[in-house]
Amino acid sequence: MFNKAIVRRPGKSLVKGITTAGLGPPDYQLALKQHDAYIKTLESCGLSVTVMEADEDYPDGMFVEDVALLMPGLAVITRPGADARRGETVSMEKALREFFDQIEIIEAPGTVDAGDIMMVGKHFYIGLSERTNAAGAEQMIGHLRQYGYDGSTVTISEGLHFKSSVSYLENNHIVVTGELVEKPELENFYPVVISTDGAYSANSVWINNSVLVPSGFPQTSQSIAALGYEVIELDVSEFQKLDGGLSCLSLRF
Repeated sequence: MFNKAIVRRPGKSLVKGITTAGLGPPDYQLALKQHDAYIKTLESCGLSVTVMEADEDYPDGMFVEDVALLMPGLAVITRPGADARRGETVSMEKALREFFDQIEIIEAPGTVDAGDIMMVGKHFYIGLSERTNAAGAEQMIGHLRQYGYDGSTVTISEGLHFKSSVSYLENNHIVVTGELVEKPELENFYPVVISTDGAYSANSVWINNSVLVPSGFPQTSQSIAALGYEVIELDVSEFQKLDGGLSCLSLRF
């Protein structure tokens, strides 16, 4: 169960964010409204939300999930795969020191985006992607093992991040799409398989038996609801334009 979350407000500079989506530039005012709704939804799920101010120097700074991995007793500050995002870790480390006594740091030549990491109990699946390399994954697994956790890697070739294509819903259920449907590393889960045209909704978020799902994907919502979860649909269209999903917008712990 989660009881806290950290988010960062979008800045006006988000129009300069990294993107391959091809969906046009984001609308700043609409992004703020969608972010407000996201925060209110986290609170409705029982989370106390710490809101960090926007940092105009970092257009992608609202995607806080990438810069830290959090678990009971430990925070790991990552080293993002995109050069332009590495400075985001400075303010995040400062914010996390209010909540965590133990903080580890990924160092060069390793790169890790935590959007490539899926937590299942005490095991962490780490996607090797354009943003997360083998050196970073090795460091991360080393840190995890020091604190009673473990990890393993999954090589991916589609999508920006591992969790762009898979989400863990607890109770051994995953939402999964694309190449990950056939990955042997995930064969022991019960899958909710998402078709290619609904792939964006594979990035859904379990929070205290509710599941946040991007709006506009009724088949995904229905399939998840059929498993007994409360489904909450959220419009995150402006963040989708920047390759960002629901999980990217918060650190939950």
